[in-house]
Amino acid sequence: MTSPQNSKSESQILAEIIIARITRIHASISKIDSLRTSRLVNDLFTHLVKLCTLPLSICTLPLSIDVKALPKEVQSMGESLIVLSSQFSKQSPERSWRGTTHEGCLRGFGSNASYFYYFGYTSHEATHFDNFDIDEAANDVARRIVATDAELEKRMKFLTCDIMEVKEKLGEYDCILLAALAGMTKEEKVKILGHIKKHMKNGGVLLARSAKGARAFLYPVVEEDDLLDFEVLSIFHPINDVINSVVLVRKAIC
Repeated sequence: MTSPQNSKSESQILAEIIIARITRIHASISKIDSLRTSRLVNDLFTHLVKLCTLPLSICTLPLSIDVKALPKEVQSMGESLIVLSSQFSKQSPERSWRGTTHEGCLRGFGSNASYFYYFGYTSHEATHFDNFDIDEAANDVARRIVATDAELEKRMKFLTCDIMEVKEKLGEYDCILLAALAGMTKEEKVKILGHIKKHMKNGGVLLARSAKGARAFLYPVVEEDDLLDFEVLSIFHPINDVINSVVLVRKAIC
C-alpha cells in the first residue's frame, strides 16, 4: 500500500513534470516572431491548454497547483504566458460560446476571443449589450461577426475605450461582464475591479472570469481578497477541460 508520504512525493514529481513541460512550451512560443495562426503556433497553444486543464477524472494536479507558491522565475514565466496567450487570442478569435440571460442591460469589458463568450448573454431578445475594448482591431472583428445577424446587431454595440475612462455610464448597467484578460497583472486587475465597484450601480452584478491551479498560467486569477466590499454570490471552478473559473458578485444596495 502506498503511504501518504510516498503519495505526496509522487504528486510533487508529477507537478514538476507538468511545470517543466509548460516551461518548455513557453520557451518555444517565446522564440516565434509572430503568433498568427499556423500549425506550429496552434499545436503549441493546444498542448499548453491541455496540460493546464487535464480533467479531474484523469489528474487532479492541474487544479491543485498553486502558482503563487512556485519559485519567482516560474511565476514570471506564468505572467509572460498570460501576455502571449492574449496576443494569440487576438490573432485567433475563433472560440465557442454559450449562455443565457434574463431581460436587462449588460456591459462587457474585453473583446478578442471573449466576445463569443459574451454573445451567449444576448440570447434573450430584451437584452442589450455594450462591449468596450481597448483594442479597435478586436472590436472590428466582433462587429463583422455580429453583422451576420441583423437582429443581434441591433442590440449590440462595440466601442473602443479604456475601461478606466468609463465612469458615470457604468451606473446604467444591471450586469457587467469582465473578460479574463481585462487586467493581465494582479495590480491591473485589482485597479479595474476597484474602478468598477466605485462607479457601478448599487445592487448591480459583476461577473468576472478567473482561473485556478495550472490554469493561472493562461489567465489571471481573481481572488476573494480582490473583491472587498462586494457580496460574493458564487464562485465556480471547472473540473473538465474548460479553462476559466467564474466569479459572480454584487455591489451592496446602500
